Amino acid sequence: MDKKFRLSLERPYKRDNGEPIPTLLDITPDGQHIYEVKEDASTIAGQNLRRIFAERGADFFESRKQSKTSEPQTDSQEDPPDDTGAGESPQAMNPDELFKMRTELLPQLHVALGEMSQARDLLTLLLASPTLSQSSQPPSSSLGVTLVTKPPPVPSLRAFNAQLTVGSKDKALRKAADLFKSAATSMEIGRIRGEKYWVDALKIRRGNWGLVPAPLPLGSATGKGADKTSKDFLVAFGLEESPPLFRRRAIGRMPTYESDASELEFPLRQRTRLQVSITTTDSDGIHHTAQNCVLPPDNASLEGSLRAAQTEVVEQELFSMLINEAGNLPTASARVSERLIVIEAAQGTDLRFELVDGDMAESPASSQTEGATCDLIFAALHVLLLRTHAFLKSQRLMRTSVSRSGLFNVVQTPRLLQPVIDILQYRTFCERVHTELGMVVRVLHQAGIPTKLHFEAVGGSGEELVAQLIEGAPKPIGGETLLRFDNRHTLRFTLISPSSLIAHLPQATLTIASIPQLIQLLVDEVSGCILNRICDIGSEMCSRVSATWFVDLLTGRSVGRWEGCVL
Repeated sequence: MDKKFRLSLERPYKRDNGEPIPTLLDITPDGQHIYEVKEDASTIAGQNLRRIFAERGADFFESRKQSKTSEPQTDSQEDPPDDTGAGESPQAMNPDELFKMRTELLPQLHVALGEMSQARDLLTLLLASPTLSQSSQPPSSSLGVTLVTKPPPVPSLRAFNAQLTVGSKDKALRKAADLFKSAATSMEIGRIRGEKYWVDALKIRRGNWGLVPAPLPLGSATGKGADKTSKDFLVAFGLEESPPLFRRRAIGRMPTYESDASELEFPLRQRTRLQVSITTTDSDGIHHTAQNCVLPPDNASLEGSLRAAQTEVVEQELFSMLINEAGNLPTASARVSERLIVIEAAQGTDLRFELVDGDMAESPASSQTEGATCDLIFAALHVLLLRTHAFLKSQRLMRTSVSRSGLFNVVQTPRLLQPVIDILQYRTFCERVHTELGMVVRVLHQAGIPTKLHFEAVGGSGEELVAQLIEGAPKPIGGETLLRFDNRHTLRFTLISPSSLIAHLPQATLTIASIPQLIQLLVDEVSGCILNRICDIGSEMCSRVSATWFVDLLTGRSVGRWEGCVL
């Protein structure tokens, strides 16, 4: 485990046990340490003053004053002397005089201190020499040279110096180690990022996503002889026949060595989703709303993030095409805003297309039928978009040959919103027709007449329906219904989107233009069949009296005649 030392650069002033470290003055030959005795400032000042009088004499200040008065004074000749204080005692010195005396005494005191220190060192040297103690001869006047070593420091100071030396060396080594470690770490991170970069590029290419060279960075040299080789990839996930605006949005950038990002970057991603909802109003005036199921994006994997970004761009393209077509609908009215389209598709049915934020898109609880309808519309829009792209591609490929001959045929682009509106109108139309036929069936059942109803709104299989949507000129969706009652009479109707109904009768084929006309036709046919059935029953019962039964079309009655009686 690494130990961390904190060493202070301040000189230690206490021992390990907390006692202050005294100042070492001298070491005796027997190894005894002589430390400086602590004295207060007043004691030191008294000793210094006593030394002054002992060394310079007791009349030091008086002689100094006499020497000052004996000097020539230039201004004494001009001003007359003041005799008022001639007989008085000398006054105390002012601060200026004390300062001058201090400046004169200090150099002399330092000289005396140096002489005394030199004498003390000489005496210490003579006492420490072993040869002088054994010989009785006095030493010569010449002095010898002796090597004097510095006494070792106290243990705490020695430990501090050792720690300081080791710490400085360890700090330098740690800095060098950290430098190499950081360089190795950055090289390893760069290697890992480089491997991940190329692995992701291979995965993207294997998934059949488009890889295009990235443009040169801003400020790159573009002159003659400059290196114009691209150093990066861009991922193009837009559809081939999409407008340039959406193809520019469908661009992803792979993270480079310098960036810290680990996922693909989408600089123009708006994170919006297309939500389809249907609002229906029942007979009681209650509104019911259903929405399609918006699945959350899978951003955990590389493939999932690309598919999520592509889904968002495709839905934005769908919404832009819906906006362009919403104002030109022949059979419906629409309200268009920046991110919302509301279309009154049929009576009591509103269709909404809305761009919502990806985080706010939810799938509220709704009926399975309405939710499935919204999911079907959402999926049908993608199929219709692919049909439009296929048509644009075929036109683009044919444009070269047509331009050579000079013949241009203006072909209208397949509509994207109109088939959806037709389907919703056809769905509402089928519900109304089925309701009227159901009422007839219930009435006939109450009358005791066996009745069967077979209603098929969309004929054919799902593959045929998708094939019709993919075709350049799609055919209208259709179905048929059969109403059989009394086990003998059959009414057959053909339904064609968006709201066409054809009745196939035994005597003619009629086109039904409205629901009241359908109701009247059902009443006439059912009542006629019932009256014919009454005539048949009457003929069987009155066969012995030679009765005649017929239907009076003017009055709508069954008439029976025999001898002497009319019924």
